[in-house]
Amino acid sequence: MEFTGKAVLVTGASSGIGERVAERFAELGALVAVNSSTSSKAGEAVAARVGGIYCRADIADDQAVRSMIEEVVAAFGGLDVVVNNAGTTRVIPHDDLDAVTDAVWNDILGVNVLGTWHVSRAAIPHLRRAENASIINVSSLAGLKTLGSSIPYAVSKAGLNHMTRLLARTLGPDIRVNAVAPGLVDTPWTADWHDFRTHVGEITPMRRSATPDDIAEACLYLARSTFATGDVLVVDGGHHLV
Repeated sequence: MEFTGKAVLVTGASSGIGERVAERFAELGALVAVNSSTSSKAGEAVAARVGGIYCRADIADDQAVRSMIEEVVAAFGGLDVVVNNAGTTRVIPHDDLDAVTDAVWNDILGVNVLGTWHVSRAAIPHLRRAENASIINVSSLAGLKTLGSSIPYAVSKAGLNHMTRLLARTLGPDIRVNAVAPGLVDTPWTADWHDFRTHVGEITPMRRSATPDDIAEACLYLARSTFATGDVLVVDGGHHLV
């Protein structure tokens, strides 16, 4: 079990991608901390199932994040891998500019960019003491192409991609920093996106949308690697090609 004894924090892990990432690391022996800001019962259930701990924290709140990191380190004795999966969005057509209020911008950037920054910054002193430490950010194809659930969401993911590269350059060789950029993923969040799912299935080379397991496997690859850093790994069934 290749991750036996390794401490892994997965944010936004009460369902969907984060839940599957937590499960896969646990299946390979890791000690897993499951985070969410709401859905506490679901998060606690995931933590119980993977034999880990549950940490409720809003990653947009820096002090809450610092407390969460200390809780994880106290429970596991260290920290080896952080998967920054927590994120938020609003579904707003790109041409509906008036619907994009300052509150929408602040909410999305506060979680997707600043929240990821909070978690990474708080974790770095502990990751520096680990062997093959890594930060894995869950980004989106929307950060690379002119698509996505809203303009603020796409901008936030583009910013996250560049943050990934900047941190990789800054933190090497002690800590590797990479990102996974999925296309459409079948999660509870996208369960009612029927038309878009049909469209993706028609145009992508793989003829389907992703599953949480597809993205979890990409996260495992980046955690296993000892040399990859600063990469934004696109996992979209070839959607970026069309």
